[in-house]
Amino acid sequence: MVVVMDSGAGEAQIEAVIEKLNGFGFDVHRSTGVNRSVLGAVGVKPEFDTRRIAVMDGVSDVFRVTEPYKFASRSWTDGPTTIEVGDVTIGGDRVVVMAGPCSVESEEQIAATAAFVASHGATVLRGGAFKPRSSPYSFQGLGSDGLRMLRDAADAHGLLVITEVMEVGHLDEVVAATDIIQVGARNMQNFPLLKELGKAERPVFLKRGLSATVDEWLMSAEYVMAHGNPYVILCERGIRTFETSTRNTLDLSAVPVVKSKSHLPVFVDPSHGVGIRNKVVPLARAAVAVGADGLMVEVHPNPDAALSDGPQSLYFEQFGELMDQIRIIAQAIGRTTDQPHVARSL
Repeated sequence: MVVVMDSGAGEAQIEAVIEKLNGFGFDVHRSTGVNRSVLGAVGVKPEFDTRRIAVMDGVSDVFRVTEPYKFASRSWTDGPTTIEVGDVTIGGDRVVVMAGPCSVESEEQIAATAAFVASHGATVLRGGAFKPRSSPYSFQGLGSDGLRMLRDAADAHGLLVITEVMEVGHLDEVVAATDIIQVGARNMQNFPLLKELGKAERPVFLKRGLSATVDEWLMSAEYVMAHGNPYVILCERGIRTFETSTRNTLDLSAVPVVKSKSHLPVFVDPSHGVGIRNKVVPLARAAVAVGADGLMVEVHPNPDAALSDGPQSLYFEQFGELMDQIRIIAQAIGRTTDQPHVARSL
């Protein structure tokens, strides 16, 4: 249930409504906007008469949220959510680009990549330290050393850091080293991990599972949000279908579908979406055109020698061309790739 307060409702009126809802057994989450406050009352009470709250002073409207996800639903807020990390605004007018290698392999490799992507407009450096691989014999990442290299390279070039957390036991170490925590497709429904991420003071970048529906994806976001962390970024990275000509089937229709259902920012990862280098750039362009709030792209100084995902990683010159192209597409649809400076809020 969502309770919308009047724009002029005072703090005492809001607290009175919260106390009343608590008295009926609801857990209440408050969202305070520029003009009004919205209260989300969580609890399975189909018989509850909403008029008990609607008649209270300062209440503008009360309505039930029919979707199984409450905080991720558009009903929870009257506009798209923006997330400010450092001087980067995610979900605003700017198309944000996260770029870097699949795995951190060496200090030289990650430093060279950070320098190049920063000089061409990326604002977030991606790179895996703990790598989930289908084969137990494949490169599993450098672990703690990889985290340190990633952080040092990003700091040297004014970039934020995003990396994947694999398990709850790695969470404190990953939080300390990164600005945004990635949850990979294989962990989208790792509910114990999602609950712990609800307590983390970092935005969570939630990739869609290989066979997940949009509603299942949003329910995973709900786990994070319901446990206290409202800063969730969704990422479409391709799903498993009958088609075998690409690594996955990149579902670009998910971007407008999710935006009609949720207020959360939506990114697209075309690298994992197709797994073939020469198809990454056109799909990245299409992702921006369809309304994605940002891209996650794999870039490597020498993809042919990469220890993981080399065939889908862009060469430096390809990434530079992509940034030039998406700048034009963003402008055509009323967006930008230029980043205004904002105060740090996280």
